[in-house]
Amino acid sequence: MLAATFMALLDVFIVNVAAPTIGSELHASGAELQLVVAGYTITYSVLLITGARLGDRYGHGRVHLVGMGLFTAASLACGLAQGAPELIAFRLVQGIGSAVMIPQVLSLIQRNFVGEARVKALGAYSAVLAVGAVAGQILGGVLVSADLFGTGWRPVFLVNVPVGVVLLIVGRRVLPRDHGGERRRGLDLPGLVLLGAAVSLFTVPLVLGQEEDWPLWSWPSLAAAAVLFTVFCAYEARLARRGGDPLIAPRVLRHPGMGLAVLRIMAVMAVNGGFLFVLTLHVQGGLGYSALRAGLTFAPTAVVFGLVGLTWRRWPAAWQRALTPAGFLITALSVAGVGLALEGGGDGGVWAHVAYACVGVGLALAFSPTLTRALATVRPEDAADASGLLATVTQLGQLTGVAAFGTLFLNRLESLGAFEAYTSAEALSACMFALAGTAAVGAVSGLVLRRR
Repeated sequence: MLAATFMALLDVFIVNVAAPTIGSELHASGAELQLVVAGYTITYSVLLITGARLGDRYGHGRVHLVGMGLFTAASLACGLAQGAPELIAFRLVQGIGSAVMIPQVLSLIQRNFVGEARVKALGAYSAVLAVGAVAGQILGGVLVSADLFGTGWRPVFLVNVPVGVVLLIVGRRVLPRDHGGERRRGLDLPGLVLLGAAVSLFTVPLVLGQEEDWPLWSWPSLAAAAVLFTVFCAYEARLARRGGDPLIAPRVLRHPGMGLAVLRIMAVMAVNGGFLFVLTLHVQGGLGYSALRAGLTFAPTAVVFGLVGLTWRRWPAAWQRALTPAGFLITALSVAGVGLALEGGGDGGVWAHVAYACVGVGLALAFSPTLTRALATVRPEDAADASGLLATVTQLGQLTGVAAFGTLFLNRLESLGAFEAYTSAEALSACMFALAGTAAVGAVSGLVLRRR
């Protein structure tokens, strides 16, 4: 399950590095290239909750394998695509496969692990989320640079095929394929349509708006998304009162701490997404790093995130309640430290690497305990709803961070003039302090919870 999660997350980031080569070889326009990169993310985000419900209805293990098969087949088709329109279409299908496959992971963890075993599994899941993002940047750089057998960008997709086949073979042996719930709930098609439309209207401007300089259509789209989210919530509440099967059971949203967990996960993933994106822009554009070196820049963050995510439960019991606010506070100080270390257009030396590692500590403490506690007491029959909700919030948080802080970086850079190391560092500094402010909001929310 974690290998599948890693592979799906890898594909969010690996194509970024290959995009210039894809554009050159397929003669793709700017808009086509954007859709090659973003199409996967759009369908993935929109259909996560739908995928969770399918697992609840037909069996999480079985649906996970169906999603894996679709993802693997789409990866092969992407690697063999002869033109940009084909590649865009197959990337959309790849995102659908991920959306069917990934929500089952948290659901299977919820249903098959208890107590300390569940905590360990969720810690490993959190670690994979961090490592996959960085591995995508590194592996993409390695594969494109290697130009295996003259295939250029194609291995960034084809590498999924043998891994997917192995996971399908192993998965058929080890994953439960029976239905885990007491009864098969309906699919709530009106709810699916409302939520899908709302997430689409929210996601598409976030993914494409910044590259298109936030065209006029993007703002009505975001406003319409807010309206549809409201309509969706009202419809779901009404359906639950009538004894129907809402897409997200209201009792999951009312679960103690779930609302605050959603806020925290949204905040920490926005900081994570924004930090990775703007720092990549700076080190590749401003400092001239290669794609591989840029990916390796994030290695301290990813490694420390993984280690902390796997070990925080072993820390003294007296610390446990303070970990989440402390994590946000460490994140705030660390991202500000990155901005200060890279001031003036230098590489920051050892202090920059110390700050990168501290960012990993802070993000892990803000994310892993929040996710674990949010799911720890959710009833097994609500596992699919909670998993789909938190997986979607995680993805939307990342997209929001990339859009908001990426726009801030590029606007600040434009106001400063030429894209040089010094001006890029100035823009980065503004973003890092804005990220620190966002993390501080998460710290305050944690302190409020403690007082209650």
